[in-house]
Amino acid sequence: MRIATWNVNSIRQRLEHLTRWLSEAQPDIVCLQELKCMDEVFPAGEIESLGYNVAVSGQKTFNGVAILSKFPLEDIRIGLPGDANDLQARYIEAVVSHPNGVVRVASIYLPNGNPVDTEKFPYKLAWMDRLISHAKGLLDLEEILVLAGDYNVIPTPLDARHPEKWVNDALFKPESRESFQNLKALGLTDSLRQCLPDEAVYTFWDYQAGARQRNDGIRIDHLLLSPEAASKLTSVCIDEHVRDWEKPSDHVPVMIDLAL
Repeated sequence: MRIATWNVNSIRQRLEHLTRWLSEAQPDIVCLQELKCMDEVFPAGEIESLGYNVAVSGQKTFNGVAILSKFPLEDIRIGLPGDANDLQARYIEAVVSHPNGVVRVASIYLPNGNPVDTEKFPYKLAWMDRLISHAKGLLDLEEILVLAGDYNVIPTPLDARHPEKWVNDALFKPESRESFQNLKALGLTDSLRQCLPDEAVYTFWDYQAGARQRNDGIRIDHLLLSPEAASKLTSVCIDEHVRDWEKPSDHVPVMIDLAL
């Protein structure tokens, strides 16, 4: 089973990119982030025509997450538990029924947290605490679990071409990195680092100052796996070439293959 995550940075602007990539890569499950549209204008028809079932949690102009699956989607959960007043569309979870077993998948768009001297950074850290709490319960189910998405966290200096440029950014602040490590410490595996422990690879390049041309990137898109999923991991791939298409997202798809 091939599972991917991709922050598309506006589904309506990148729909042609998405359908092209779906036809090219043939993922079984895709977790999308930053849809930037309401549910009613999400291009479900175009995606369903390619053989995917769709679950969406949209929001006008900002945020928005979705799960696409070639297999049935069940037990769909919209929103991260823990704060009834948080209405931002940043979390969607579903169970995928595969002929060889059940896979639980979540699409995550973790808050950016910048500027750090505003309420946005405490919101980011509180959101991560809620994610840790929820993940504990999911891991207790002992299922094949994939928590995929744009985490807006650079885990280590290896995950940035120029880590010194990010020291005052919410993505690389010690508090953000510590929360990410605490999430992993529950028993989750960073799929890319399991396959590529020492490689400097990136999933995001800013639009400014020729960052892509200079490979001035960071790795902030992650697929974290339960022990049951990690034991079935066979490969990881970053589709960097998508960043070089015309008017691309600033993120690229990341894919894993699980031997179910």
